[in-house]
Amino acid sequence: MTAGRRSPLRISVIGLAGAGKSTCASLMEEYARDKGLTHARIKLAKPLYDLQEQVYRKAGAQLHDGAQDQVLMEALADAMRRIRPDSLAADFTARLAGTDADLVVNDDLRDPHVDAPALRGQGFRVLRVTCDEEVRLRRLEDRGDPSRADRSTREIGLVTPDAVIDNGADLMAYRSAVHALLGSWL
Repeated sequence: MTAGRRSPLRISVIGLAGAGKSTCASLMEEYARDKGLTHARIKLAKPLYDLQEQVYRKAGAQLHDGAQDQVLMEALADAMRRIRPDSLAADFTARLAGTDADLVVNDDLRDPHVDAPALRGQGFRVLRVTCDEEVRLRRLEDRGDPSRADRSTREIGLVTPDAVIDNGADLMAYRSAVHALLGSWL
């Protein structure tokens, strides 16, 4: 970071599935690399991805890299939160403590009641990514996830963003908007 900067820039990208959160996180990584900043992407749902992999393996089924069985992931999150409401946030915070990156990005925050306050408590700013519904649904179709569900994001509007960027069909415009925002926050 620049001289005199003591803490990293921490950003959580929120939005509906297919809005472009992961693309945004990749654009942020690109920006960091171009500016000579260290970067880390930390998934809040890492335990859910790990469990999803185990469930598919035990079921003797294939799941392609990066696929999300969203119905399964929601069920796993519900179970973990029933057992311990802050389990995902606590796991995230422990992994966050292991990085000293200049720019830390989370792109899978969904829970406004426990996880969002935990990330805010760790200094995260929130960026909401939006897009046209038709574009979002087309992107989801192209991903080929085994199942889709929006239940886990139904309350995402309860998280007040620090900024909002629309992710239309133009990647160059999206990149420019993301890079401009980062420049203003740094």
